[in-house]
Amino acid sequence: MAGTLGTSKVTQVALIVRDIEKTKAKLAAFLGLPAPPHFGGGDYAVTQTQYKGAPAPDADCLLAFFSVGDGLQLELIQPNGVPSVWQDFLDQKGEGLHHIAFNVNGMEQVILNCENFGMTLEQKGNYGDGGGCYAYLEGGEGLPFYVELLESFR
Repeated sequence: MAGTLGTSKVTQVALIVRDIEKTKAKLAAFLGLPAPPHFGGGDYAVTQTQYKGAPAPDADCLLAFFSVGDGLQLELIQPNGVPSVWQDFLDQKGEGLHHIAFNVNGMEQVILNCENFGMTLEQKGNYGDGGGCYAYLEGGEGLPFYVELLESFR
């Protein structure tokens, strides 16, 4: 086990963007990779998104993922204008680095570990395909980004 999360292996780095099509094209050209497809975050009946502890059925985004290394993804997120960690970030900071993600085991315990470390749970839910769950924790003082926890059910 390593630190608060039980791992130190980064699985994803995510950027908030205003225009996913434009950013995908530019990033694909920069990386020399094909532009990946993008898709919505999923149906609320599956995702059960909670934002700041309350149901957030309308919070959604467009997502695209570039594979950029062994088990590492670069994620693009375009929020849909409804309050969420994604939209708040875009409104307050503009485009940029949103979160660094880690695959974890035992999501609820890891959330507690993070809260004990001084982090704040901001949003959580299930993957759009129902295959796992996620949680965003604000890093607090000294960690100027969100940490996303990912746990696969498979």
